[in-house]
Amino acid sequence: MKTRKHHKIENEILRTVRNWLIFTIMLGVAWVLCSSLSRVGTTDTFVPMIFILAVLIISLMTDGYFYGIVASLISVIGVNYAFTYPYMKLNFSIYGYPITFLTMLTVSIVISTLTTRSREQEKLRHEAAQAKLRADLLRAISHDLRTPLTSIIGSIDTVMNEDEHLSHPEKVELLGDAKQDAEWLVRMVENLLSITRMSGTEQANIEKSPELIEEILSECIANFKKRHSAVNLKVSIPDEPLMVNVDAMLIEQVIMNLLDNAAKHAEGMTELCLDVKCSGRQALVSVADNGAGLDPAIIPVLFRGQIDPEDGKTFDSNRFRGIGLAACQAIVAAHGGTISAANRPEGGAVFTFTIPMEEDEE
Repeated sequence: MKTRKHHKIENEILRTVRNWLIFTIMLGVAWVLCSSLSRVGTTDTFVPMIFILAVLIISLMTDGYFYGIVASLISVIGVNYAFTYPYMKLNFSIYGYPITFLTMLTVSIVISTLTTRSREQEKLRHEAAQAKLRADLLRAISHDLRTPLTSIIGSIDTVMNEDEHLSHPEKVELLGDAKQDAEWLVRMVENLLSITRMSGTEQANIEKSPELIEEILSECIANFKKRHSAVNLKVSIPDEPLMVNVDAMLIEQVIMNLLDNAAKHAEGMTELCLDVKCSGRQALVSVADNGAGLDPAIIPVLFRGQIDPEDGKTFDSNRFRGIGLAACQAIVAAHGGTISAANRPEGGAVFTFTIPMEEDEE
């Protein structure tokens, strides 16, 4: 397994290759364009402008100041050598040469500075959003985690201290409740770990591999039936196999979160549908119910575990619905997909997410 250091080195190499490609392509295009126009025109006044535009684009699309400044130097020398009389000779005494050089250099520095600052501000906004999400989750956990723990302790304490006065069905019911709360705590820890794992630079560290979507669904369906055997679950998949490039365990977690949420929160639900379709180069997975639907007020913040400003609690925080969905959003985003929620016209709610299909699929 690759370490974070290895991923960082790979990302640096990819960024460097990308920067040099942009640098080479833009200067090459400028050179070819000026050469072509010089053959059909009677003036070469357009040449500096084309190279200034190339320097601007290079400064805008590459990282830091280096590539823009080097492009300025090469452009000025290239214009002097190839497109200024006497051709194919360097003549640094040409009138206006220093102004052309200073113009290109100033453009590259200004654009590089603005681009660097813009990227730094975007990074700060992202870090602020991540910090807010973590703070919201911690507030929700500190408030609501006591409920299942208190229930588990109470059930076990009752069985231990009142053993002689409880019938066997009563003991089974108390221990069953404790088991259910313990399983929910395990799932909650998994969701929180996934959110932490997907935060910041570790998004790139997920281990993707080609997986059949049918195999992922079969695991989810089997686990769901164990937890919610009474729920009427209908599954629809394409006739042709779909290969996706994912971390199978994380995508299983997304599907299980959506199914569990529907089973626990969809009031009046009599049918739950799990549907998979092929949409271009992506697999589209949806979980739909025929219950009462979602409160329109919470849909915009449903995947952020957002705190309700009126009482300081997360929406539906008694079962951490928001945190589970926040984990779904983080996992899907790390795979390059999208996730959304909506109310169905015929009634009920539908949660839909996309994941990229395997590129080499035939």
